[in-house]
Amino acid sequence: MPERTSYEPGTPSWVDLATPDLEASARFYGGLFGWETEAVGPPEETGGYTMFKLRGHNVAGIGPIMQEGQPPVWSTYVSTDDADAAVARARGAGAAVVVEPMDVMEAGRMAFVVHPAGGFVGLWQPGRHTGAELVNEPGALNWNELHTRDVDGAKAFYAALFGWTPADQDFGEMTYTIFNLGENGIGGMMPMPQGVPDEVTAYWLSFFAVDDCDGAVANTQQLGGSVTMPAMDMAGVGRFAVLADLHSSAFGVVELAQPEE
Repeated sequence: MPERTSYEPGTPSWVDLATPDLEASARFYGGLFGWETEAVGPPEETGGYTMFKLRGHNVAGIGPIMQEGQPPVWSTYVSTDDADAAVARARGAGAAVVVEPMDVMEAGRMAFVVHPAGGFVGLWQPGRHTGAELVNEPGALNWNELHTRDVDGAKAFYAALFGWTPADQDFGEMTYTIFNLGENGIGGMMPMPQGVPDEVTAYWLSFFAVDDCDGAVANTQQLGGSVTMPAMDMAGVGRFAVLADLHSSAFGVVELAQPEE
């Protein structure tokens, strides 16, 4: 269902963008997805964190870069019923803790961990904020995908952290992995694409649904963004592309395949 009021623990539930220019990024994504913005509170209390909204629903977040050296990037958060316990599991599985568990006013409790194979991932224990209120339709989050050079290491890490079970699918020269929570596919993983510089560590890529993939690619360029991977079709998935915004933050768009009648 497109509208969501809760997420099973272990399900990616939220994404947000760290940007050096909040106003410019808001204009870019507003032009691309039709998003509006709404501040969550006084900047002195929230650090300037702002909600992206679509038809009145929270669909993603945006905030300023908070420390020197922090890259402009989309981050993925996974829902948990106990952020402190999840951090303990992450440590036990070889992750470092970037942000210790902390309360975010009454919205929830968050933490951030990083693993050599599993990349940076946020943990979100919901309070008043449960996550994205609209998913899987144009302008909303559709999929979260890990790119890594250590597929086996990532499988082991996320099995220990969230209980995910991997299912490999053969796509010719590439094996794609679906992460399952119970019987539900909740994310994907693929080997780091060729040509990515060696210094780029494992990372999560956020995909947003669109009505017209090629139109979104053209619109991205007109708004000052760029194309990382041109639009292509994938059977059973649809037409998708990987793009970058004004500050080189990568994200994907996907025009979902229509079910056969």
